[in-house]
Amino acid sequence: MDALRQIDGWPARHAAAGVATADRVLARHGDAERVFRWASVTKLVTALATLVAVEEGVVDLDEPAGPPGSTVRHLLAHASGLPFEAGPPLGEPGRRRIYSNAGFETLAKLVAERAQMPFGRYLSEAVFRPLAIRAELHGSPAAGVHGSLDDVLRVGRELLAPTLVARETLDEATAVAFPGLDGVLPDYGRMSPNDWGLGFELRDDKPGHWTGTRASPRTFGHFGGSGAFLWVDPDAGLACGCLTDLEFGEWAKEAWPRLSDAVLRSTAGAP
Repeated sequence: MDALRQIDGWPARHAAAGVATADRVLARHGDAERVFRWASVTKLVTALATLVAVEEGVVDLDEPAGPPGSTVRHLLAHASGLPFEAGPPLGEPGRRRIYSNAGFETLAKLVAERAQMPFGRYLSEAVFRPLAIRAELHGSPAAGVHGSLDDVLRVGRELLAPTLVARETLDEATAVAFPGLDGVLPDYGRMSPNDWGLGFELRDDKPGHWTGTRASPRTFGHFGGSGAFLWVDPDAGLACGCLTDLEFGEWAKEAWPRLSDAVLRSTAGAP
């Protein structure tokens, strides 16, 4: 897939990108086994582990969690009112979309307490081991996973055809949670609304989105400050992931949409 060769012109010292369907990896470019920092792409697997915990009865989406009035659902959807990093709430739950690492750390602490094991172990047993993912969590469950492109693509394939949770659970998690909330999409500015699912950022009709112009409104995923992303387009039946060792910046705002558009153009009609 020639589209992936675009990463050779990126300013990153190392980069790897790939495209997959639910059944197989269509193409890779770069070192698919090199371990990179995922940064906030971590939130996708933390959210997935939490959904497993919900189905196992470890936690409930609508039980209290976080600041007063907040629930597990609020924490997953960046609607708890908690700030980006640890600190007092910036508002009441359900009023604004405030992107929060602290919210995901609070969430993981609850799962760990209920499961009676460290969250990293729960993540490994609930998500990584069943999917044959070799990635590891080092530090924050909001941003601490380190793993390879092959690991990222395994996550993408799971999100196209879930095996760890019921399809109905994933559908709920990738629909808008708390519709109508405004907020700031990190590094892109204020969005009205700033739609989010349960841990999954939703493309919808957001202008100038990092997934490009050809992705369907149903596309969901996450990007990270380490120059990493994973998006899943259910309508196209594709997942595209990228890992780099260059921090997110203006280069990514230009390069990522161009790559994504080229991937979707070149795979139109792919089996």
